Amino acid sequence: MKNFWRILSYARPLGPSAVKYALLTLLYVAFSLVNFTVLIPLLEVLFDQVNVPQAGAIPAPPDFSLTIDYFKSTFYYHFNAIIIEKGRLGALQFVCMVIVASVLLSNVFRYLSAMILVSLRVKVLRNMRNHIFQKVSELHLGYFTEQKKGDLISRMTVDIQEIQNSVTNSLKILFKEPVLVIGYFAILFSMSVKLTLLTILVLPFSGGIISIIAQRLKKRAVQSQESLGRILNMLDETLSGMRIVKAFNSERNIVDKFEKEVKVNERYSYSVLQKFEMAGPISEFLGVFAVAAILLVGGTMVLNQQGDMSASKFMGFLIIFTQVLTPAKAISTSITNINKGLAASVRIFEIIDTKPTITEAPNAQSVEQLKTSIEYKNVNFSYGQEQVLTGINLEIKKGEIVALVGPSGGGKSTMADLIPRFYEPTSGTIEINGVDIRQYKVKDLRALMGIVTQESILFNDTIKNNIAFGLVDIDDSRVIEAAKVANAHEFIINTPEGYETMIGERGTKLSGGQRQRLSIARAVLKDPDILILDEATSALDSESEKLVQEALINLMKDRTSLVIAHRLSTIQNADKIVVIEKGKIIQAGTHDELSTKTGLYKKLLKMQSF
Repeated sequence: MKNFWRILSYARPLGPSAVKYALLTLLYVAFSLVNFTVLIPLLEVLFDQVNVPQAGAIPAPPDFSLTIDYFKSTFYYHFNAIIIEKGRLGALQFVCMVIVASVLLSNVFRYLSAMILVSLRVKVLRNMRNHIFQKVSELHLGYFTEQKKGDLISRMTVDIQEIQNSVTNSLKILFKEPVLVIGYFAILFSMSVKLTLLTILVLPFSGGIISIIAQRLKKRAVQSQESLGRILNMLDETLSGMRIVKAFNSERNIVDKFEKEVKVNERYSYSVLQKFEMAGPISEFLGVFAVAAILLVGGTMVLNQQGDMSASKFMGFLIIFTQVLTPAKAISTSITNINKGLAASVRIFEIIDTKPTITEAPNAQSVEQLKTSIEYKNVNFSYGQEQVLTGINLEIKKGEIVALVGPSGGGKSTMADLIPRFYEPTSGTIEINGVDIRQYKVKDLRALMGIVTQESILFNDTIKNNIAFGLVDIDDSRVIEAAKVANAHEFIINTPEGYETMIGERGTKLSGGQRQRLSIARAVLKDPDILILDEATSALDSESEKLVQEALINLMKDRTSLVIAHRLSTIQNADKIVVIEKGKIIQAGTHDELSTKTGLYKKLLKMQSF
């Protein structure tokens, strides 16, 4: 139940709402009990068991007190007075009026208490969604390479919705239903201790069976949610890569794979629903079994005239007991529902409890500019067991343009990702201004940098907001100037709404070259001390590449730049070219120096020239 209380913690502050809910529920229960306690005198009137001349058993109204006897005596005082004054028909009318009034009031209080729960439910849902999204945004990039995106989406949407549909919908079992059951049993005990004890013997047996079913359901529910996450991941991959799927005639393969996973999900879902549906019939059967036992024992007492159990009193007992079954069944169903929701909460709290590997030092210092250099000191890095970088030593002085070249998979992008602390070195340090970057505030560190990646990362927003992403209160003139530097202004003004044009999911309404120029404009607008360009011109056609390359050269003047490039023609003017192969620096120097030496750079240069 630990996760259950964690879920409720998202409804804080809970105190005021809990007090209101408790008060309204008590009033609802009180008036609900009145509905059935007045049935006994009603039945006595109908069955002609009331002797009118002797009806005045209570000569005066009782003194006020907060007890059941007070309310019971008050009712019977007025009931007897009406019988004497107006006869049985008048008493019947009086009882019917009391029932109508109590039903009206009980339902008013029921509605008001339910609305408090509705408020708590939507608050829990809102706070949980916000919290998990915040936690996901704080996790390191390595987490997202290890996890399936579809599964994360499933946890953040389907699982949270499951919590709302099950756990928060079942909050009433914490108070209303138990109080209602206690109230009914208090009345039943006052009517017949023997019959009430008989009913109590049956209910725990029913509860034990329901509990066993709920535990098995929880296990299957976890498996079902995990399978659904895999389905969503396949959907995301397929929709994103539909061009490749069709190009390679892989529709049948992808459909077969999808159908196989859907079949697995079907099996788990069937098992969950089977156990869920089993709880209702079992609890209903045990309830009817209890009613049959009461009919047998109570009927015998009436027929043999044992104790003071009259026919009308026994019928009233039966009617009230059947009302006990409703909240009792609701409790058993809610327990099953809660276990289903708790299975979903396990997956959510796995994300929430994941500790970010990129953490800020307790006394982290601010950094406002690059003053001297960026320096790698004996840096090693690995993904799990795979060694990616080995013994990297490199100094990038302020104002220098340093290019990283080499075969794909050699570790160039990883070297760049270590500077903004997207990942942490396995060993060694990276220093800025002579200080280990782990001693700086993460936000300050990343504020120094402008990054343009090989893949254009854009959002379903306007062109203007994509260029000004992460910046606040930016003048339109600055956005336009940045777009001009990136050679993007001309195509932007030709779009339907100019800078206010929506570019679609991931910028799908734009060409690859246009998307890349917007990414460059975003880096230009940030005006960073450090530029990291990871294949920044890879998506551009020859004409655009020439123009943007010229713009980038102007942008990199008096600015420290780390450039990753496969096209060696774009980095010939770099102050230093570093050749990376299999995670190691094997050559370093200017273009002129390296092009005359035998080595990998010269080999790559000849291949590209050819």
